[in-house]
Amino acid sequence: MAIPDFQTLMLPVLTQAAGSEVRIGDVVERLADAFTLSLEDRSHLLPSGRQTTFANRVHWAKSYLGKAGLVELTRRAHFRITPRGREVLARPPERIDIKFLSRFPEFQAFRVAGEGNGEATEVAAQAGGATADLTPDEIMRAAARQLESALAGELLQRVVAGTPAFFESLVVRLLIAMGYGGSVNDLDKALIGKSGDGGVDGVIDQDPLGLDRIYVQAKRYGPDNTVGASAIRDFFGSLDRFKATKGLFVTTSTFSASARETAEMLSKRIVLIDGPQLARLMIRHSVGCRIEETLTVKRLDEEFFEG
Repeated sequence: MAIPDFQTLMLPVLTQAAGSEVRIGDVVERLADAFTLSLEDRSHLLPSGRQTTFANRVHWAKSYLGKAGLVELTRRAHFRITPRGREVLARPPERIDIKFLSRFPEFQAFRVAGEGNGEATEVAAQAGGATADLTPDEIMRAAARQLESALAGELLQRVVAGTPAFFESLVVRLLIAMGYGGSVNDLDKALIGKSGDGGVDGVIDQDPLGLDRIYVQAKRYGPDNTVGASAIRDFFGSLDRFKATKGLFVTTSTFSASARETAEMLSKRIVLIDGPQLARLMIRHSVGCRIEETLTVKRLDEEFFEG
């Protein structure tokens, strides 16, 4: 089954604490068994790679129960049910979620406390749908993905609107930002696209000593102009003339299935980068874009409170 959202986990987490003090790690394991999660679901990591998605959602469920006064922290990684929590379990609802928790004044105060997680969840709850089931950090990641998707579209539009020469320069700048070819001072040396260039727009060192080189073909096409297999074969021929062993073919559009198949079958290593992948690489390496704002997410330091 799919990994349950954090609101679905609220009642099970509270029920796990019905007896006595419990350790959050044990609750995670028991609930993973109760929901019969697969090994893949149990080990699925957050983008940070520091915590599993399921454990993160269990922690958020426990945190929200705490905001409503249904559970309380006792010591590091441990919590217990409160008298209010026992009252809830005495007549257990079918589901505990944000709407249910909103009947408690402490939780209402938490939601309107400021511009933190409560506000993010309020917005998500009003939006409805699957977004309302996300944890606050998942909401931030989803928003970041939306912003990145919009930025990628804008980047491609600007690149397509530029000149072929600008696009060739952009590709080499991106490769330099990725660690190839030294520095931007090598830009003029790397760009060779001109009349009689032999079908190659740039050549860049793969290593600092220039022991191996990557030959580049850059095609600035509109979204409806797909790169076909013939263009890949022509580039292969150009690599042959330069006695090159590897090449990079970059386009602002897409590659046809036959083009990708041809690149795989040829004897030289040819890497294909289409428009969407190009935009993602530009964002990742801050080419054509810059950081506008940085949000810092902090977490409780358990070791600080250890006696």
